Amino acid sequence: THLQLAESTWNPTKKRSEVRILYNCGRADDPQTAERLRKLARSILKKCDPEQIVEQDPQWRLLDAWPFGALYVLELIWKRLGFPDIINEHLQHRQIDFALERALFAMVANRACAPSSKLSCYEQWLREDVRIEGTDTLALHHLYRAMDWYEAHKEAIEKAIYFRLADLLHLDVELIFYDTTSLHFEIDEIDRGQGDDDEVEGSPAAGANTYKAPRKRGLSKNGRSDAPQIVIGLAVTRDGLPVRHWVFPGNTVDVTTVSQVKADLRGWKLSRCVFVGDAGMVSQDNLEALSKSGGKYILCMPMRRGDEVSTEVLKRPGRFQKVAENLRVKEVVIGEGERRRRYVVCHNPQEEKRQHAHRQEVLRELEAELASLRQMRGDQHSKRVCQLRASRRYGRYLRQTKGGLLRIDAAKRRAAEQLDGKFVVHSNDDSLSAADLALGYKQLQRVEEAWRTLKSGLGLRPVYHWAVHRIHAHVGLSILALLLERVIERACSDTWRTIRADLDRIKLAQLWSPHGEVWQVTELRSEAT
Repeated sequence: THLQLAESTWNPTKKRSEVRILYNCGRADDPQTAERLRKLARSILKKCDPEQIVEQDPQWRLLDAWPFGALYVLELIWKRLGFPDIINEHLQHRQIDFALERALFAMVANRACAPSSKLSCYEQWLREDVRIEGTDTLALHHLYRAMDWYEAHKEAIEKAIYFRLADLLHLDVELIFYDTTSLHFEIDEIDRGQGDDDEVEGSPAAGANTYKAPRKRGLSKNGRSDAPQIVIGLAVTRDGLPVRHWVFPGNTVDVTTVSQVKADLRGWKLSRCVFVGDAGMVSQDNLEALSKSGGKYILCMPMRRGDEVSTEVLKRPGRFQKVAENLRVKEVVIGEGERRRRYVVCHNPQEEKRQHAHRQEVLRELEAELASLRQMRGDQHSKRVCQLRASRRYGRYLRQTKGGLLRIDAAKRRAAEQLDGKFVVHSNDDSLSAADLALGYKQLQRVEEAWRTLKSGLGLRPVYHWAVHRIHAHVGLSILALLLERVIERACSDTWRTIRADLDRIKLAQLWSPHGEVWQVTELRSEAT
């Protein structure tokens, strides 16, 4: 049997209809014939909007329509990075009775498009708001089982994805930027583990891992020290692509995370990796750990009163070298031989002006506060004095006289003015110039951008899970969504928010015709191409 596209016309001379063959499609049992017909149908439908079809022929009905563009692009990148292949490799020796890869993609896409709880993702988003191929048979417990499976295999998956990224996108991985943030939970009680090690057991389905009790009170980076929290560490490339993440208990201090991060990245056998971190990572133990086995680092140094940076590095004379309009650098070397330490003093003239103007405003407010303080008496006066001295905004500029009066300390003001627009970078990599060290550290903002995206666009919190392995898996899936977003942003040179807004105009429509169902994607607009 052959399939042909034919046209029937009326011949007025012969007074009969005649059939003319327009196109010979091929044999009906040939798969290539079916593919050619599908291509032809798609080409025809591109020229017809669903609304036009329904309007011109009442026998056609528009049954439903879903956002399609953003999901299509996310799934395209998901497949291009090799997620289905990597997941299937780890499923070879295990029987899974549901579409695990589809469940993982659905949860990652949900975080990128409409962040919500896993329950809402299943009941509302997957069932009502979108249409993702292969998710029709999923149940809610399949999503939770997929999270457990991912938690058991996430380290191997992260490593495999990293090497695929490096080959596919030709990534520059010589600089690895690392930083931490805190994520609080709306609960009252902290987690308590077993024994002196304060450990809890994860689910056997999630790898039966042992974790430190995660939700603890500690120094919060978002002003919620009253609530239990976890600490998340993230390593990214120069382009802002996440390499690997870590989840630590909420009472973990930043400086204590570096040794584990260094050891884990060393296991990936990177050819050359320079660790970049901020002042919260600096300690003698960390410097030694980062230097082991020839390791290199770039760290911003804290400027404390009486330390080497404030007493020797900042006071060392020398000319600044202009790197950019908003950056000048000066190299300072302290010591000789094995005790030689290399610093780069960085100065931002624009930031200096901003900080100076801000300080003048603070001092004017402080003078007004001190003037009003003279009018107070008794307990009210004492209480306001304590508030001003404890204030982060005003306390740094105050001194108290022997008589208990508050005065603006001119010495503290001058000391603060000397630091305006300056920061100090320390490194053990002599192959990098002073300008390279300064610019390398300034790119640490890539991690800060990642935190903003995770907490706002991807809805990292609130976290609706209480089991430790589910908390870890939730963070991991959010990082995967961040990775897909960053790859798309890198390709389009625009933000995911803007890209998604353009792509959401592309719809997948389901139409009913006298001959059956028709599925159609709306025409691409110029801004979405």
